[in-house]
Amino acid sequence: MPLTKEKNTKIFTEFGGKAANTGSIEGQIAQLTERISQISEHLQVNKKDFSTHRGLMQLVGKRKRLLNYMQKHNLSGYRQLIEKLGIRK
Repeated sequence: MPLTKEKNTKIFTEFGGKAANTGSIEGQIAQLTERISQISEHLQVNKKDFSTHRGLMQLVGKRKRLLNYMQKHNLSGYRQLIEKLGIRK
């Protein structure tokens, strides 16, 4: 189930500064985190859905790469973001 337009707008407004700033690293990481949590809930109910599990692993990898980029370029913003999202690293 994809994120709704209202949910995306809310995420990018909160993390990216404004709704039109869809290219911000913080907004993209927050959006991926929301999608990962939705898919994780789906997989707890549907344990044999292996194609969705593969998609989840791709999203986790993409989020990890974005977090690594942010950690190298903006360490204080990185620390604030992982604390705000509740991501362990």
